[in-house]
Amino acid sequence: MEYWHVRWLHDDPDEPIVFYSEIGDDGYESRKVQIYRDGRRIRADEQHEGADIALGEVPVGNISDVDAQPEFEAVLVARALFESVWESASWPP
Repeated sequence: MEYWHVRWLHDDPDEPIVFYSEIGDDGYESRKVQIYRDGRRIRADEQHEGADIALGEVPVGNISDVDAQPEFEAVLVARALFESVWESASWPP
């Protein structure tokens, strides 16, 4: 497993600005948290998705490739940090 923190650099107030993702050995997201400018945090897993959040449908690739894109800042984080953020988020409406 890998745990990613990805900051999305944009100005749209309706879109998330931070993603935390748990990436399985197969390269797919297994859990994800989205954080919005207003402080709202929502989470998703294979059983819980919503209109505003869903797991990726394709493998995520390499974190360095994501980080190389100018609109993203991506780093690996510890599982403990991911779990803390996960517990602070709500299920989608």
